[in-house]
Amino acid sequence: MEKQDCLIKKNDKVKVIAGKDKGKIGRVLSVDRKKNRLMVEHVNIAKRHTRPSAKNKQGGIVEGEAPIHCSNALLMCNKCMAPARIKMRHLEDGKKVRVCRKCDELIDA
Repeated sequence: MEKQDCLIKKNDKVKVIAGKDKGKIGRVLSVDRKKNRLMVEHVNIAKRHTRPSAKNKQGGIVEGEAPIHCSNALLMCNKCMAPARIKMRHLEDGKKVRVCRKCDELIDA
């Protein structure tokens, strides 16, 4: 399987564009580059059944986020306040930055 370039980073604001949580906006909690998956806050909530243990005396059903594929999320632009595709641009000092394709605004400074 060929690896995709996922230009989304931790703490970015993304909008889900496919799946059961389509339309939701959340902050990225973690990125798995090998599997091209994102953990997004309050998106793709899954229930896990846990047994009682030393850490968790009660046990029961625990809800938490499950990862989604990075192709199902678009980065939100701060200027146009809309989900936008992004491109990479080289600055004069040699740094690579992400740029919104709609408004040509830098996403991370």
